[in-house]
Amino acid sequence: LRSCFEMLARLDRVCWGGEMIEATDREVTGHSGKLAVRAWSGANPGWIALIAHGYGEHSGRYQWVAEQLVGARALVYAPDHLGHGRSPGERVYFEDAETIVADLESLRREVAAEHPELPVVLIGHSMGGMLAARYAQEHQQHLAAVVLSAPVLGTWHVLDLLEHDEIPDTPIDPGTLSRDPEVGAAYLADPLVWHGPFKRATLQAIDDCLLAINEGPTLDKPTLWVHGEDDELVPEADTRTGIDRIRGNEFHEHIYPGGRHELFNETNKAEVMADVLTFIARELNT
Repeated sequence: LRSCFEMLARLDRVCWGGEMIEATDREVTGHSGKLAVRAWSGANPGWIALIAHGYGEHSGRYQWVAEQLVGARALVYAPDHLGHGRSPGERVYFEDAETIVADLESLRREVAAEHPELPVVLIGHSMGGMLAARYAQEHQQHLAAVVLSAPVLGTWHVLDLLEHDEIPDTPIDPGTLSRDPEVGAAYLADPLVWHGPFKRATLQAIDDCLLAINEGPTLDKPTLWVHGEDDELVPEADTRTGIDRIRGNEFHEHIYPGGRHELFNETNKAEVMADVLTFIARELNT
C-alpha cells in the first residue's frame, strides 16, 4: 500500500490500473428527502472516504479523486447536497447548513452499518470543507481523519453580497478554479453545475455556519488542510482566520504556490493527491 502512495507522486492515474472506475448510484434519506449518492469501490477495501463537494457543483466532478482513493483501498461515497446535482430541492438553496451536516451523518451511519470494521475519513472541498469542519466538530468520534481542501472558513468575501437589497448575479469565474483551462471549460459546460446567482438564504446559512464553527470546539482528530496560494475564490488568508480557531494538536497543512481553488483539478493534482494519501496512510497506520 505504501508503494502505491509513492507511485501517486509520479502517476496521474489510479495506481493499480489505468481504466476508469465506474461509479454506482445509490440514495440516502436526507433531511428533505432522498439524496443522490455516487459510490466507487474496488477490491479489498480498507477504509471509507466520504466526500463533501462545494457550492453549486456535484459529486460527479470528483471522478478522478475517487479513482485515486479507490486505488488506495478506499470505498468512496459522495452525496449531492440538497439542491445540488441530481438531488432534489430548489437549486443551491438551503436555510440551515446544519441540515446538510445531518445529511452527511445519515450517509455515514448507513455505510458504516454496512462496513462496521472500516475507519472513516471525511474529505470536504470549499463549502464542503466548511460542512466537513462543522461535521467534525459535532461527530469527531466517528472519524479517523479529516481533509479540508480550500475550505470556506473564517471569513468569505462572497458574503458581502448580503449587504445588497437584491443579490446581484455574480457567477463564479471559471478561471479561478484551475490553471488548466479545460477545467473551467468543463465547469461551464456541465449542466449539473449551477451557473446562476447566489441565494440570500443560502449565503445567510453559510454565514451562520461560519460563526458556529468559530465558536465551536477544536478538531481533535488528525486534520489536513490543503490550499492554493493563488486561490481568489476562497483566499487562503481568509480561511486561515477560521483555521486558527479550530486547529487541534494533530493539524497539518500544505499551501501550494500558484495553486488556484480546485487543487484536485489543478495542474499539480497528482502532487496534491500524493500528499493527501500520505497523510491518510499515516493516520490509518496502513
